[in-house]
Amino acid sequence: MEGCHLALVGATGIVGQEVLQLLDERDFPLRDLTLLGSHHSEGTRVEFRGRRSVVGLLNKGAFAGVNIAIFVASTEASKDYASHAVQAGAVVIDASGAFYRDAGVPLCMPELNLAVLRQHRGIVALPHSLTAQVALALGPLHAVAPLKRVVVSTYQAVSGLGRQAVQEFDQQLRDLLNFRPPQVEELPHQIAFNCLPQCGDFLDNGYTEEEMAFIHEMRRLLAVADLPITTTAVRVPLAYGHSAAVTVETRRALEVHEARAILAEAPGIVVEDDPKRLHYPYVTRVNGQDEVFVGRIRADLSVAHGLHLWIVGDNLRRGAALSAVQIAEHLCDSATG
Repeated sequence: MEGCHLALVGATGIVGQEVLQLLDERDFPLRDLTLLGSHHSEGTRVEFRGRRSVVGLLNKGAFAGVNIAIFVASTEASKDYASHAVQAGAVVIDASGAFYRDAGVPLCMPELNLAVLRQHRGIVALPHSLTAQVALALGPLHAVAPLKRVVVSTYQAVSGLGRQAVQEFDQQLRDLLNFRPPQVEELPHQIAFNCLPQCGDFLDNGYTEEEMAFIHEMRRLLAVADLPITTTAVRVPLAYGHSAAVTVETRRALEVHEARAILAEAPGIVVEDDPKRLHYPYVTRVNGQDEVFVGRIRADLSVAHGLHLWIVGDNLRRGAALSAVQIAEHLCDSATG
């Protein structure tokens, strides 16, 4: 078989568009491409590799002949239709978060634990975008100096909520700059010129869904089921790009220069850490990049064996789309090799 028949669920969404761009840029070996979406996007024409493809309706019978199905739509779509894709013979790569707690579904970050793909039973889950970029930086450090505790404060862009939230953010900016009251529908409160300490719905323990997902996913990716982790997730007035202030305690001393050297050699990581020249990562520089950028690496003066890091990445491209395409490449190679 030459190439793979790939289906993309959520083809017109902002992550779906990133997936299509990466498939093209990386010359993914496509034998056929099926684009799928909801009733709202059915019939939409999408430009890909010089021709226009029509988005079909996502339904139980849409996966005939498909080898790999990438789901970048809602959790509901994944829960309702992923099993039908598997029954049709496809391997599902899910970026919705629908299966991150399912012990029978491997959670994969390609640079960290590609070997877990051998355990899949038809579905492979991707971590949330913020988890992906933080894990990419912490994984290499943990391999050298096992982590004892992790504290994370996140600064997450509006695009993590999808295209409609970005459009609402844009309109709020326009309204406020023209002295009009902003309209709020997609977000819990005004996000323009504001920060909201809420990413996801609140749970009974006072954490949000995304905060608990981060904790659970990080433990799975690092393979430490009881690793102490705590996080506060904040939505910030940026359209694209997630950032995180991360504090770690390690079980042995890890000097700052050693941490920099480890990260400089780690796949998918770029170290930008020269404060004297004001050189550090920030979102307007890293958006559109495949790597995760790390800077402000310094000792935690309050505890022994502690480090602070500032971690920034493109939440759509690096956080979701690239991992999905990397896994698809590996699965396609395995199927056609």
